[in-house]
Amino acid sequence: MSPTTMTAPRIGVLGMGTYLPRSRRTNEDVAADVGVTPQWIAERTGVHMRHVAAPGEAASDLAAAAVRAATAAAGIDIDQLDVLILATSTPDELGPSTACRVQALTGARNAVALDVSAACSGWLFAARVAHDWLSNDPCTRYAAVVGVEAYSKFLDPTDRGTAVLFADGAAASVLGPVRDDGGHGGFRDFALGSDGTGAHHVLIPAGGSRAPASPNTLAGHRHDIHMDGRAVRDFITEIFPRVVDESLTRNRLRLRDIDVFITHQPNPVLLRNLGDRIGIPRERLVIVGGEVGNIGAASTPYALAGAAASGLLEPGSRVLIAAFGAGVTWGSALLTWTGASVIRLGPTRPTRTVPSPHPTPAVQRSTS
Repeated sequence: MSPTTMTAPRIGVLGMGTYLPRSRRTNEDVAADVGVTPQWIAERTGVHMRHVAAPGEAASDLAAAAVRAATAAAGIDIDQLDVLILATSTPDELGPSTACRVQALTGARNAVALDVSAACSGWLFAARVAHDWLSNDPCTRYAAVVGVEAYSKFLDPTDRGTAVLFADGAAASVLGPVRDDGGHGGFRDFALGSDGTGAHHVLIPAGGSRAPASPNTLAGHRHDIHMDGRAVRDFITEIFPRVVDESLTRNRLRLRDIDVFITHQPNPVLLRNLGDRIGIPRERLVIVGGEVGNIGAASTPYALAGAAASGLLEPGSRVLIAAFGAGVTWGSALLTWTGASVIRLGPTRPTRTVPSPHPTPAVQRSTS
């Protein structure tokens, strides 16, 4: 049978890897700079810990560690990757793509490397690109999709609206053909959306072609993240229930048909309240933002990896993934879990001071 007449393979997750920098900031560390108490932060956000990249540690360094872990978890060599797609809002440079930096760091010499920019929805957007690429090109077999942020490089530590939430981290997945499982294994029903009229709600105003770096932009803190917290909250409050309802409706499913809900992690308190409003049982809504803060494009895959590592996912589990972010952007996908190992790299002990840029990480491996 010729490749053009063969049924496209089911594409799913073969392995996942995460990486968190060694340095951490607790609510006690953050509170004094922003003029609130640690209790205030915990009660309003649900965030208790943030990981912070070392001075010499860029987004590509975090992402490379996560990609290496994901390929090891998938049981493939790094040079077997055909595609490497990276999602971030905090690239190493404006150009070239940070994915090319990761390709060089990991030795993924056979991979086509490119970036996707969709803010906190980025990993899901990148997963759609990788899924369709693998489904339609018989010459490609494996794709690494990584979300990463080094937000700490772009934060005003005195800005209460951003400093208490944003942090650094990376999470990667290797996508490839999975067993058919009755035609349902792997990803299906991606739905993505954007509304550029909301682009001003969260952004780094300067450093691009509209406002190149200058003494004035530096003095005005315009290279830091600026966020209209109320507008962002209103957007999430509207879009999260909507993408869940639309996904269920399209697929003729009910809430009880979903085993696990994986979402972006903007604010654990808000997320939990919205889950209750929608009717999602608390034990099925994965919330990991308390332990890592908002790590942007890495949030959704980090939550997926966490669910797998903690045993929430079993082969055949039906997962609804929902993401939303700046731009504004949003999306959903259904994933039937077919079993994948997870390797999580993180600090060996709590550290508040910035360590060496080459720490020895702890390794946690799990299989589901």
